[in-house]
Amino acid sequence: MRTLLAESFTERDVTRLRRMVAEKAAQAGLRGSRRDDFVLAVHESVVNVVEHAGGRGYLRLWTVDGVVCSETIDHGSGIPNAFISPDHRPSERADFGRGIFLIRHLADEADFDTGPHGTTVRLTMRLPRRSARRDMRTIKGSAPGLGRFA
Repeated sequence: MRTLLAESFTERDVTRLRRMVAEKAAQAGLRGSRRDDFVLAVHESVVNVVEHAGGRGYLRLWTVDGVVCSETIDHGSGIPNAFISPDHRPSERADFGRGIFLIRHLADEADFDTGPHGTTVRLTMRLPRRSARRDMRTIKGSAPGLGRFA
């Protein structure tokens, strides 16, 4: 496991965190639309803390076993079951309720642990497989009786 980011946040940190998540996700190997999707999903989880859970939270980002993960923690009163249901689809006219829907559809996996003492949102996105050829290095040398080898 390699920790990429771990810090408390408030409303004033939202934009900076979004940039940092994008940077760290890129460094971990996420590219293009997959990186954009992950960054937006994490951003939505942070914004939900600011808007609905008391305005203070904790964000952690890490990689493990070919996956980039985030965890957003708050100490709010929990998310109503109707919003965290996998079947929940917000109305086009709804003023709220889109964040969790987006989170579920943008990340490869989204897990919500919620109750009256707070919520933890865990998101994962698989990293692209690295080419074994790109990881291999050529070692040049020689062996007695065998000549040069590469």
